[in-house]
Amino acid sequence: MSLEGWTPQIGPYLTLEEVIEHAFDYRGNITVVRTDGTDIVGYLFNRNASAPESFVEIFDEAGEGPIRIRCADIATITFTGKDTAAGNAWTAWLERKDKDRAENAAASGA
Repeated sequence: MSLEGWTPQIGPYLTLEEVIEHAFDYRGNITVVRTDGTDIVGYLFNRNASAPESFVEIFDEAGEGPIRIRCADIATITFTGKDTAAGNAWTAWLERKDKDRAENAAASGA
């Protein structure tokens, strides 16, 4: 399942901390929507919830950064970029399996 296109609703059933963890694991760009209404698009590569002021760090879509954003300034995070890992694990497994079958067939003379 991919999170691509997901716009989470922070509330009693979903915390910002949970969304940050999903964004950290996501292999595409996200959009950080700040409490002041501004947003920044980029790749979230670091977070620290145990710092005196918890934060996330991203590289913006132009590759600039790191940009540190305090979690207290984040309203939500949306998953706006293409999920570059979506489907790749299955495709890679199939390719490996086909290659192994071909090698085994060649080794056995079939």
